[in-house]
Amino acid sequence: MPILEDYILRIEKTCGEEISTIVTFKYGKKAEVIKKILENAKLNKSLAGLIYELSFQGKTFRLYSSGKAIFKGIKEKDTIKKILKDLIL
Repeated sequence: MPILEDYILRIEKTCGEEISTIVTFKYGKKAEVIKKILENAKLNKSLAGLIYELSFQGKTFRLYSSGKAIFKGIKEKDTIKKILKDLIL
């Protein structure tokens, strides 16, 4: 059974006025992750299939075709991991 760490390369926080968390997915798993996230989250906007603005469990985030996701306003890694677990696994 896969675990979340099979899909995530790293989770980083940004600096600045508005705190964001950047999740980078493993290169070999990014297509699978993007597909699963798009199936489970609500699509709000899409820009040429490169950037997706999505919402899930009351949180809005952006997913990039490069294999990154940016969650604005979420500081806790545990919250991010729970959202990702519900989206991917």
